[in-house]
Amino acid sequence: MNLQPYAIPIAAFGALNGLFSPLLPQVVAAMIVLAPGFFSPSPPILFFMSSLVLSTLTIMVAGIPAALYERVTGARTSTPVSMWIWLAVTGLLTLPAINTFLAVGF
Repeated sequence: MNLQPYAIPIAAFGALNGLFSPLLPQVVAAMIVLAPGFFSPSPPILFFMSSLVLSTLTIMVAGIPAALYERVTGARTSTPVSMWIWLAVTGLLTLPAINTFLAVGF
């Protein structure tokens, strides 16, 4: 099965959530607390890494329902249904970021 048609929108939703999520200030604060010596001299690196952590976390959390579906059905490989579940949950997690994106403007 070709996963590319599903992987590209999932990654795009993750990136959008990483950049415009309302949780970004909390993630920035957590990054400062977790690694103060590494991030404090460079605010752009701090925001980039926080955005990257948030987008990765979005994709990982959204994959949990798809993995549970595959476990319940006993699928050996990814099915289109599980990929649609992953895409839908990623989209749902990205809704607050889409709202922020539309409020800020293109």
